[in-house]
Amino acid sequence: MKFLKFLIVILLVFAVIGYGIYYAGTNIASEKIADRAVAELESTGQIETVKSYVENDPQLAGYIEEAKAADEESLPFATTGEASRVLIQKVGLTEMNRIKTSVENGTMSPVDVIETLETKLTDDELLALKVVAYKELYTNE
Repeated sequence: MKFLKFLIVILLVFAVIGYGIYYAGTNIASEKIADRAVAELESTGQIETVKSYVENDPQLAGYIEEAKAADEESLPFATTGEASRVLIQKVGLTEMNRIKTSVENGTMSPVDVIETLETKLTDDELLALKVVAYKELYTNE
């Protein structure tokens, strides 16, 4: 009986440690991904290209207007790191890489990306993602 209790305690300790490593690992990975993406856009000067593309596309401009009007207090996340973490958890790295490759190849438009994300994220998460994108585009000027 003592052995069984000891085994259960050890398993619980390992489970807690494993969850902690998973949680910390996804936090670190999501922060690095978000920072790298923003830094790449800023260093190559593509941020202005993205802004003009968004402003010239009526549907994307509508998403930005929706983000401006959002109540940030009620959203599930507010930073790029938190947004990356949710995307990694809900969409997955493999799917994110597939989307990235499709966009780079021109086989997927930004609207297609949003439609894909709409199937994976809740309405609040999608709105929070729009708010984070808006803040990244327009508050780093």
